[in-house]
Amino acid sequence: MKNIIKQLLLLLPLLLLTSCFDILDKINVKADGSGEYSLILNASKSKTRLASISKMETINGKKVPKRSEIEAKINEAARIFKATPGISNVKTSMDFDNYIIKLSCNFKKIENINAGLEQLKAKNIVGKMVPVQLYSQSPEKKTFTRNKVSSFKNDYDKMSKAEKEVFNDAKYTSVMQFENTIKTQTNNAYLLSPNKKAVKLEALVLDFVLQKKQLQNTILFQ
Repeated sequence: MKNIIKQLLLLLPLLLLTSCFDILDKINVKADGSGEYSLILNASKSKTRLASISKMETINGKKVPKRSEIEAKINEAARIFKATPGISNVKTSMDFDNYIIKLSCNFKKIENINAGLEQLKAKNIVGKMVPVQLYSQSPEKKTFTRNKVSSFKNDYDKMSKAEKEVFNDAKYTSVMQFENTIKTQTNNAYLLSPNKKAVKLEALVLDFVLQKKQLQNTILFQ
C-alpha cells in the first residue's frame, strides 16, 4: 500500500507524517435532495512538527511534498469537481500556518458527490482503493443511506510499525444534517440530535480501518 492516507481520504500527503489530525466529513441535505458537502482535514495539533518537516526533503524514506505540490493537487481536485454535472459552488481553503485544508461544494443530489469522487479516482487524484459510492438516497422510500465501505485491515496489517503509528490518534467525524425529520436509523452508533434532524459519528480512523465501527447507516424520514 503505497500511500494509505491518500487512498483512504483525500489530498494532503503531509498527513502521512503525523498521527495528530482530524477529518470532518459533513453533508447538509435539503428536503428536495439538494445540499452542501464539505471535507475538512485539520492537522493543526501537529503544526509545529509539520512546519519543521516541510523544510526537509525526505523523512523516514518518504519524500516530503512541497507546498506548491499540495496546492496543485487541491486545485486540480476542485477543477474536477467543478466539471462534474450537478456540482456547483466549489470552494477550497488552504491554511498552511495551521495545516487546515477545506473543500466544499453544493450538489443537486447526493449521488453527484459519488460521481465527483469517481472522477478524482479516474484522474489519479485519489488512490484506487478510495470508496466512491458513499451515499444514496430514495425520495420515494424516504431514505438516505451512508453506504458500506470495504475493510482496509489486510492493507493495515502489511504496513510497517512506523506507518501504523500514523493512525494512533487520527480522528474522523461524520455529520449528516437534514431538513426532514429522522424517524429511524440502522446504525445507532450515530448520535441523533435533539431535533431529530441530524446524526453524528465520531471515532478514531483506526476504528474504521479495523472495522471496529461501521459507517454504514440507512436513515428513514417521517
